[in-house]
Amino acid sequence: MKTVNIHEAKTHLSRLVDGAAKGEPFVIAKAGRPLVKVVALEGDAAGRPGRLGFLQGQLKVPDDFDRMGEGEIERRFGAKSP
Repeated sequence: MKTVNIHEAKTHLSRLVDGAAKGEPFVIAKAGRPLVKVVALEGDAAGRPGRLGFLQGQLKVPDDFDRMGEGEIERRFGAKSP
């Protein structure tokens, strides 16, 4: 794993972060002493949808979904729906 000092990290931060995002983590050191490790995030934290479609095929929306409760709404509010 690559180790860079703080000055180099500030100078080349964009390039270093791009590399870390592609699976090349690096360590930032101060006075030769490692301080932090920079690694890519995974799943939702990286902006990738991790749960999109997780209930696909398990639920069924009724055909009259947009009219459900129509009678109750009319009774409570005294209005006819269009």
